[in-house]
Amino acid sequence: MKEKVYNREKTIEYASKWAMSRNPKYYNYDKIGGDCTNFISQCIYAGCNTMNYKSWYYKNANDKSPSWTGVQFLYYFLVKNQSVGPSAIETNQTDLEIGDVIQLSFDGNTFGHSLIVVKIGNINYLNEILIATHTIDAYLRPVSTYDFKKIRFLHINNIIKY
Repeated sequence: MKEKVYNREKTIEYASKWAMSRNPKYYNYDKIGGDCTNFISQCIYAGCNTMNYKSWYYKNANDKSPSWTGVQFLYYFLVKNQSVGPSAIETNQTDLEIGDVIQLSFDGNTFGHSLIVVKIGNINYLNEILIATHTIDAYLRPVSTYDFKKIRFLHINNIIKY
């Protein structure tokens, strides 16, 4: 096993290119539950270039892991992954970097939306943490503009490649 550096710049380049449109290499899940986590997985993949073909992967619309498109599944994969691909730790707002993931709960119970951090001004203020996402497409949108009950921050800390 070898560790690989997460290329945050490539993650942001991908997010800026595809936030307001769709990459034809990937199915658009907008009409069947939402495309946000599919897009976030694409962004992470752009920065790590490593899929985990057991737990986090996309081959086509019908052959992909639940963690590629599901908010909760992506969370569990990232924080528990000790195999190939990206891993993350749940962290504080002040430890975020560009290319990290934010997830929101609108009802206070279930996390239902994934965002990728693309720009940070003053890390202490949610209005200066700017994101990209799909479903309701956004690029350079302040996190503070969302009406959420809970928020969690995931810092991508490792990429494992065999």
